[in-house]
Amino acid sequence: MSNLLQVVNGDKAFGARFLFRGATFAIDGGERVGVIGPNGAGKSTLFRILAGEDELDAGSIVKCQGLRLGYLAQEDGWDLSRTVEETLGLCPESPPWELMRLAARLGVGPTFLPKTLGSLSGGYRMRVKLALMLGRKPDLMLLDEPTNYLDLETTLALERFLLDAPCAFLLISHDREFLRRTTDHILEIEAGDVTKYNGGLDDYFEQKALLTEQLEKRALSTSNKRKEILDFVARFGAKATKARQAQSRMKQLGKLEAIETKPLLASARVRIPPPARTGKRVMEVEDCDLGYDGRVIVRGVRIEIARGDRIAIVGLNGAGKSTLLKALAGELEPQKGEIKRGLDARIAYFAQHVAERLDPNDTVLEAMGARAHSDVLRQEILDLAGSLLFSGESSLKRVRVLSGGEKSRVALGQALLQRAPCLLLDEPTNHLDFGAVEALAQGLADFEGTVVIVSHDRSFVRRTATKILEIRDGRASIYPGTYDEYVWSLQRGAWGEAEGGEKLGQPRDAAPAAPSGMPAPNFKDEKKRLERDVRTFDRQIAVAESGIVEAKRALADLTTELQAAVGARAGELSRALADRQARLDRLEAEWLDVSARIESAREGLARLRR
Repeated sequence: MSNLLQVVNGDKAFGARFLFRGATFAIDGGERVGVIGPNGAGKSTLFRILAGEDELDAGSIVKCQGLRLGYLAQEDGWDLSRTVEETLGLCPESPPWELMRLAARLGVGPTFLPKTLGSLSGGYRMRVKLALMLGRKPDLMLLDEPTNYLDLETTLALERFLLDAPCAFLLISHDREFLRRTTDHILEIEAGDVTKYNGGLDDYFEQKALLTEQLEKRALSTSNKRKEILDFVARFGAKATKARQAQSRMKQLGKLEAIETKPLLASARVRIPPPARTGKRVMEVEDCDLGYDGRVIVRGVRIEIARGDRIAIVGLNGAGKSTLLKALAGELEPQKGEIKRGLDARIAYFAQHVAERLDPNDTVLEAMGARAHSDVLRQEILDLAGSLLFSGESSLKRVRVLSGGEKSRVALGQALLQRAPCLLLDEPTNHLDFGAVEALAQGLADFEGTVVIVSHDRSFVRRTATKILEIRDGRASIYPGTYDEYVWSLQRGAWGEAEGGEKLGQPRDAAPAAPSGMPAPNFKDEKKRLERDVRTFDRQIAVAESGIVEAKRALADLTTELQAAVGARAGELSRALADRQARLDRLEAEWLDVSARIESAREGLARLRR
């Protein structure tokens, strides 16, 4: 496997604070590497350095000859007056039709081509950026939070793109499920160290837990040894007969290594103050039309929210999720119908724009305390601020010097401290790292009130929601299955697209409508195409099944050998076992994908024959 890029003894500091020191790692062809670490650890800075937009203070970067590197940054300097079509035209490496197909598979169809970038939402701009980067056919991609602002359906499509990608990539993401499904290595940046782990995210957490346990044991042993030496010196250091031994023990003390242990990423906790009691019915929406400036976005909404409900609102970008949440919060009047609140059903509402209402002269603690319920103790405010990544001196910063993400976290803290019986949270996990997302999910799971959330983070929704409210085609309804079943239904659409690139969200068994002015489909040609697809998918399934059998056999052999192995050989076998398990996971995902495709093709043939 060829080496694409190597960092050797890399240092980077901001002022007196080192982001990382002596960073040394390599990226090989075909590797899919998840980059994780706390906010501010230096992940985005590392990407800018690798992309040539920043430099190391010391050390070197070695790239293979002719390396084509694609970089998807969180922020860019794009000309927002350009149309989508003009922007895609900036890529000479791919023909226009191929770029259009890439864009269409990401949900940016022909109707978007004449629109300017400035008129698009953040999610759709991200899709255009992805299409442009993929069209440049890079050998190595640097993806900095690519799922920000993407709806779940497009995230699933991106996930499939990355699973099929012929190139290696480094991926920064706080979406645990996305990392789990797309990566086979983890690069951790934490407390100045950069460490690369073999295996996916679950393997990383297991290895990190084992390493932490070993370091804690060594630290305890060292501490006991140090105490023993100091006790000896204290007792006998003044005695002439023991002076030489005391000096010898002191020299031993100087040689004892300092063992530093680092906590796992998910060690934080978010303790939300308990809410006041409400009646059984928290809110009722009666046949409401919701929208702006006379335009209806969601029509005929009928929902009853009961005490203790945990509802996730899901749907495509622009479907009306935030519109519905805003109406529930009382910040948007229905164009038709009525929203009734139950007895004592106070609401705390968090949305991205609420950060703009913060007093710029307040400190972080003052801002959180200003909205906290009168019964909330100062220690509870301090604890919550720490859980939201404001601890020590950072909690005393003025709001005016905070970044947009930091202001959003302050606003989230304000909502959680109000002791409101009903929390309405719009994308609360944006700008939170792994540990904070896990802590918030656990805090909401322990919360005794009612929670309504909008989030594209699958792990977060899975842990917090028990009901799914789907908005599709301008209508809102309770999804009849679980969240996992909802995601699976989207996967069939996002993973099982035909090569022509139907628009995401279109039912798989629905034939695309012919564009206005185009001739009707030739059913004879369509029948031949479907028959050819069935034969192709049959061969692909046979190959996948053969690979699955081989992978399972290899897993069994490695497991047997690992049980008897020790030392370095055990480590080698563990890594080989993780790699083989990752291959098996990919093969099984491929088998599911092809199975869905062949089922769809056969259904299409059956319809034509009827």
